[in-house]
Amino acid sequence: MAIVINLDVMMAKRKCRLKELAEAVGITEANLSILKNGKAKAIRFSTLENICKYLRCQPGDILEYQTDKEVNLVFETA
Repeated sequence: MAIVINLDVMMAKRKCRLKELAEAVGITEANLSILKNGKAKAIRFSTLENICKYLRCQPGDILEYQTDKEVNLVFETA
């Protein structure tokens, strides 16, 4: 099981740069980059809320649950 982070997709849709979002949300660019690249172990609900407010989206637009089978298919086709 895996939670996939689609933050880069939403940022592209909103034409938002990492630095701009980090400043608006109140976290460092480094921490936002870790989240964006799927390396984060957790996210605070307050951070997720602020990201969603700024990007005008829902948490489900950023976070996606995939089964192990789906994750393996993604890596096999890449």
